[in-house]
Amino acid sequence: MISVEKYWENLNVLHVNREAPRAHYIPYSSEADASAGKRGLSPYYQTLNGSWKFKYYASVRLVEDGFYEDNAEVGGWDDLIVPSCWQVNGYDQCHYTNVNYPFPCDPPFVPQQNPAGLYVREFNISEQWDGKEKYIVFEGVNSCFYLWLNGAFVGYSQGSRVPAEFNLTPYIRSGKNRLAVMVLKWCDGTYLEDQDLWRFSGIFRDVYLLARSPRHVRDVFNRQELSADYAKAWIRCEIETTGLLDVQVELKDSRNGTVSIGKAEIDGAGAVRLEVDRPALWNAEKPVLYHLYISAGDEVLRFQVGFRKVEIKDGVFMINGQPVKLKGVNRHDSHPELGQTIPLLHMIRDLKLMKQHNVNTIRTSHYPNDPRFLELCNEYGFYVIDEADLECHGVLHAGDYHMLSKNPAWESAFVERAIRMVERDKNHPSIIMWSMGNESGYDANHMAMARWTKARDASRPVHYEGVDPRHKGSPDTEVIDVEGRMYSSPEYIEQYAKDPRSLKPMFLCEYSHAMGNGPGDLKDYWDVIYKYPKLMGGCVWEWSDHGIKTKTEAGTEYFAYGGDFGDQPNDGNFCIDGLVSPDRVPHKGLLELKKVIAPVRFEAVDAAAGIFQVTNLYDFSDLSELVLVWKMEKDGAAVEQGEVIDLQVPPHESRAITLPYAAEQSEGRRFVHLSCRTKRDSRWAAAGHEITFEQFELPSAPMPAAPIRRKLPKIHVQRQGELVIVEGFDFRHVFDLYDGTFVNISKHGLEMLQAPASFTIWRAPTDNDRKIKLKWMEEGYDRAQMRVYRAEIVEQTETALDIEVHFSLGGYIKIPILHGTALWRVDGSGDISLKVKVRVREGLVFLPRFGLQLAMPKGMEEVEYFGLGPHESYIDKRHSVKRGKYITRVDRMMENYIMPQETGSRYGTEWAIVSNEQGMGLKFSAPNTFSFNALHFTPEDLTAATHNYELTAVKREETIVHLDYKMSGVGSNSCGPELLPQYRLDEKEFAFEIGIQPIFNEDE
Repeated sequence: MISVEKYWENLNVLHVNREAPRAHYIPYSSEADASAGKRGLSPYYQTLNGSWKFKYYASVRLVEDGFYEDNAEVGGWDDLIVPSCWQVNGYDQCHYTNVNYPFPCDPPFVPQQNPAGLYVREFNISEQWDGKEKYIVFEGVNSCFYLWLNGAFVGYSQGSRVPAEFNLTPYIRSGKNRLAVMVLKWCDGTYLEDQDLWRFSGIFRDVYLLARSPRHVRDVFNRQELSADYAKAWIRCEIETTGLLDVQVELKDSRNGTVSIGKAEIDGAGAVRLEVDRPALWNAEKPVLYHLYISAGDEVLRFQVGFRKVEIKDGVFMINGQPVKLKGVNRHDSHPELGQTIPLLHMIRDLKLMKQHNVNTIRTSHYPNDPRFLELCNEYGFYVIDEADLECHGVLHAGDYHMLSKNPAWESAFVERAIRMVERDKNHPSIIMWSMGNESGYDANHMAMARWTKARDASRPVHYEGVDPRHKGSPDTEVIDVEGRMYSSPEYIEQYAKDPRSLKPMFLCEYSHAMGNGPGDLKDYWDVIYKYPKLMGGCVWEWSDHGIKTKTEAGTEYFAYGGDFGDQPNDGNFCIDGLVSPDRVPHKGLLELKKVIAPVRFEAVDAAAGIFQVTNLYDFSDLSELVLVWKMEKDGAAVEQGEVIDLQVPPHESRAITLPYAAEQSEGRRFVHLSCRTKRDSRWAAAGHEITFEQFELPSAPMPAAPIRRKLPKIHVQRQGELVIVEGFDFRHVFDLYDGTFVNISKHGLEMLQAPASFTIWRAPTDNDRKIKLKWMEEGYDRAQMRVYRAEIVEQTETALDIEVHFSLGGYIKIPILHGTALWRVDGSGDISLKVKVRVREGLVFLPRFGLQLAMPKGMEEVEYFGLGPHESYIDKRHSVKRGKYITRVDRMMENYIMPQETGSRYGTEWAIVSNEQGMGLKFSAPNTFSFNALHFTPEDLTAATHNYELTAVKREETIVHLDYKMSGVGSNSCGPELLPQYRLDEKEFAFEIGIQPIFNEDE
C-alpha cells in the first residue's frame, strides 16, 4: 500500500499546504486581454486540461508506492481526459442514491476498500515564467486528493466542489515537469457530500497553472454601498497583497467608459474607495454590469460589478428597494454523457432555456457551481442562491438527523465549507443569498457557519432550510435570515404568511417536484405567493433529469437511472425528476411553469368589446420591450389580427387596453389569442420570442334552431344467444349481454373495434403517484374487472334499442370498488350513446380515473379533437395549453417519459375523432367536456415498463382510446404534498354521458 498519511479519515486534517481561499479571478498582462474575458489570452495562465495517464484501483491498499516518482513508468497506463468523471469512463461503478450513504454510517470512517485513481501528467513551463511564483488550481476534485510534483509531496485537499490551490514554486523546474495526483473515492468529507445525485469521482472540473509575481494581489473583496435614493454608489475594494504594491483601481461602464479611478500603496492589506454618481443598477431583468480593473505590477485583474442592494424589510425580501419574487429552479451539475463535468456551452444552453421559460432564480443545489457559471449568471441576469457543498441527509436513516450538525468535532469541516464558498464567490452580483447547505439537520455547526458568513459578508441574507421546526433541530434560528421550506403545501405557506408572528420572509427552496408527468400544482402555489409579500417565491425541484446515456445489450440508446448498473443501495428513477430531459429537451412541465410564472398577465374586462387588463409582474421593467400580438379566430380560422406596440405599463401596475376588433356577436366559436413577445434580439432569444399568452372565448350569437333531423332509419335486431346484433342502413353493431358491452362496431363493413369496450379506473401510475399507487393497488384498482349482474334490452322501437347493464368493478380479494348502471342506446343512424351512473364504495381512496376504454383496429392513426392542446393536459396541469381544434397522430399524443407512465391525456375535450387515413373511424362527443386519450399502449403496458425503450417491444398495432368522465390530477407528491382535494376523482356518486358515432369523416 502507498505510504501516505491517512488524512482521509482524520477530522483534524482538512488540507495540507493548500493556499487560503480567495476570490476567483485570472491575472492578465493587459486591460485589453482582461476585458475579453478569455483566460487563454493571459500569459500567466496555462491549462492542464487534456489527456493524462490514468490507473484505477478498486482499493487504495492496492496502490503501489512510488507511482509519483519522477522516473516512474506509466506508459502502460490508460489515457483519460481531464476534467472527467471516472464512472462515465468505465471505471468504478455508476451509482445513484438519494438519502442513503452507500456504506455503513460510521463517521468519520469510510470503507477500507476505498477506490483510488492515479493521475500523471507531464507539462512544460515557459521561460517567460522564470522569476514568477507558480500555482496550480484544481476547481473540483471528488472527494479528496494527494498531490506530488517531480516526486515531491506538495499537499492534500478535500471538499469536492470548491477550488484547491497550491504553490508549486518550491518543487517546479524550468522545462518539463511531472505532476502526480491520487484521488480517493471516499473520505470523511463524503459524509458531508450526501447529495441526491450520481456518486461521481475524479478530477471533474478544470485544472490550470497560474504564474504570479512574487508581490501580487492575492485577494479582492469589492464591497458596495448604495445611497438611500440610489443616486450614488460606493465601492470599497478591500485588497490583500503578498507584499508592497502600487495598486490602481479603475471602474468602467458597459460602454468601456471610465467611471471612477483610485490608487493606493498596499502592503499586506488595504482598500481603495470609488464613488459613482447615478449608478445603473443590476437586477435579473436588466443585468447592467460594470467592470473593475485592478492593476498592480505587471498584472491586471478584472471583476464584474453589479450595483444592487439586497435587504429584508418588515419580513419582505427586497432588491434595490423593490419586493422581488424569486421564480426559480434547483440546478445540479448534470450532463448525460460527462456526468458532473459541465462544458461552458452546456452551461449557456441551460441559462438560455431558463430565460426563455421565465425563470429568474437558480439555487445551486447543493454545492457551489463552476465559477464561470456564476459569471454567466451575472451577464444573463439570474438571482443565485449559492449553496455550500454540505449535505449529510444519510444520518437521518442512521437514526439521528442532527448527528453531525451538533457534534463539535465536525465544526471545522462545516465552517470551512462556508468559508471556501463565500471567499471564492463574494464578488458576484448575481448571488443574492448564501445557503448553509441542505438537509443536514440543524444545530451548533450550522450556527457557526452562519455567524462566520454574516461577519464576513453582511450584504446578503443567510438561508438554510434546516431551520424548519418540523425537523426538530435547535430552536435557535436567529442567525438564519430566511425561513426555508421544502415541499410545504400552498395551505401551509399561506398560514405562515397570514401569521403576524411570522417575521422572516419564506423561501420555498424546493417545491412542486417536477418528476415525470408533472408538476400539477404550480398555479396553486403562485396564486398564494403573489398574494402575500412575505412569500418571496421558490425553486422548483428540479431543472434536469439526471439520466446517464447508455445502451442496452442490443445497442438501443436510453437514459439510465439508479439500479441500471447493479448499484446498491439505489433510489431508482428518483433522479429523473427534472423540467428538461438529460439532453435538455423541455418537458411539458417546463411549459406549465413558464406560463404560471410569466411576468405579464392578461384578464378580460369586457372581452366582447375588446377591453383587457394588462398586469406587469416584472419587478423593475416596464413593458416597452414587448409587443402584444393579438388574433381573433372564428371556428379555427383567423378573421382579425393586429399588434399593440406601445405597452407602457410600469412594474407592479396594471393598465386597460382596447383591441380594435369587431364587437358584434356572430355565429360560431370565437376566440381571442393574446401573445406577448420580445421586440428585439437578446443574448438568450431572438426577436419575437413569446413570453406568455392568453386565450379568451367571446360570446357567440344564439345558434338558430337546429334543423329537424330526418326521420331515423329503421334498425333490425336479432339475438344469437347472448349476442344482440343491431343492423341498420350502413352499420352493424354487436352487443354481448354476457359481458355487458359492445364487441363490434362497424360502418360500411369497416370494423372499428378490435376488442370489447370496457370500463376502467386504472392509469399507469405517474411518478407523482408513487405513494398513492400503493393504496390504489391495495384496493385492487390495478386489477379491477367488470362483473355483470344483469344486462337486458329495456326498450326497443323501430329506430332505436336501449340496453341496460348493472355492473361492478373490483379486484380479487377486495369488495367491489364501485357499482354502476349503464344505459346503452343504438339508433337508426348507427350512433351509440352511453349514460352511466356510478356509486363508489365509501372509505376508498380517490380513483385514478373513470371512463370507457376502446381498442380500435390497426390503421386508426389520425386524431382530431376540439379541446386543450397541442400537448397533454390534466385538471391541474393545463395552463400551457389553448382551446381549439387540433389534428395530430396517435404517436404524437404521448410524451416520451424515461420511466413510462400515464401520458398524453387531453383534459377538457369537447369532441374527438380517431380514424384511419381516409377519415373512417369513430367520433366521440359529450354534453360535458371529458378527458381523452389515444395511444398504442394500454395502461397495463405502461405500468409494466420500467424504461421507455421497453415500449418498442410492446407497442400495439391497435389504438387504445380512453374516454374519461374525469381523471385525477398529477400533482407533485413524488416528494411534495398530497394531490390537492380539488384535483381528485373523489366523488362517491357521479354520472357520465358519451356519444360514439361511426363516421366517414371525409364525406360529412
